[in-house]
Amino acid sequence: METEQKAPETVETKSAAEEIAAEAPKSSAEITGKKFSNYNFKSDLGRQVASGEIKDIDEIISKNLKVLEPQIIDALLPNLQIDFLFIGQSKGKLGGGKRRIIRNTQKVTAKAKRQHFSAMAVVGDCDGHIGIGKGSALESVTAKEKAVKKAKLSLIKIKRGCGSWECACGAHHSIPFKVNGKSGSVIVTLMPAPKGIGFCVADDIKTILRLAGIKDVWSRVEGQTSTRINLGYATFEALKKLASYRLLSSERKSLGIVG
Repeated sequence: METEQKAPETVETKSAAEEIAAEAPKSSAEITGKKFSNYNFKSDLGRQVASGEIKDIDEIISKNLKVLEPQIIDALLPNLQIDFLFIGQSKGKLGGGKRRIIRNTQKVTAKAKRQHFSAMAVVGDCDGHIGIGKGSALESVTAKEKAVKKAKLSLIKIKRGCGSWECACGAHHSIPFKVNGKSGSVIVTLMPAPKGIGFCVADDIKTILRLAGIKDVWSRVEGQTSTRINLGYATFEALKKLASYRLLSSERKSLGIVG
C-alpha cells in the first residue's frame, strides 16, 4: 500500500543576530529610557547625570550649574535639533555671491594666504530650550563642530506665553512681553504677536525662534544688520531676558507663561 507523505512542518527560527540581541544584558546606567553607557563623563555634573541624581536639564538650569561637557546635553535632550546661520557669502560676479553657513576669511602672510573658517550654530528642542555658539578653525568641518559644542554649552530655558492684547488666548505660542537685545551696533526688539501671524522677522531670526519653540512674533531691528553674527547674538540676548524676569503667579497665569 502506498503511504501518504506529510509535508515537513516549518519551524520559525530566529536569526543569530536576533538571538544575540535578545540575550544581551541591558545597560546598568539606563535612566528613564536613556542609556549613558556611550558617554565618558569627566566632570562631577556628568557623573551625577550618569548615576541618576540629575535626570532633567531644567534642574541644571534652575540651579545655575555650569555645564562643561556637551555630552550632558546630548544625554538629557536626545531630540535636540541643530541648525546654522548664514553668516558667510560665496564668491560671485560683482560681489553678489550666494549666502552660506561658512564664513571664509584670508590673512596674507609673507609665505602664502592663510584661510580661516567660521560657523555659527543654533541648537534647540522647539520646546523652550535654545543655545547659540560660534566656532572658528582652519578647516570648515572643525569650525562647525566647535560651533555646535559652544551652542550646547550655552543652552538656556526661556519663557513663552501670549502677551499680545489682540489675542489673549492664554497659550504659549508667542512671548509674554516685549524684550530687546544688543550686540555691537545691532539692536533686536521682539514683540508678542497674536496667533496666526507667524514670524515677522529676518530669516536668521526665524531659525533661532523656531528652535526655541516660538511660533508668532513681531520684531524691529536696528543697526548694521548685514553683520549676521551680531544679529544672532542680539536675538539670543533678547531671549535671555525672557528667562531672567521674575513674575508673580497671577501674571504667569494671565499671560499663559510656561518655562
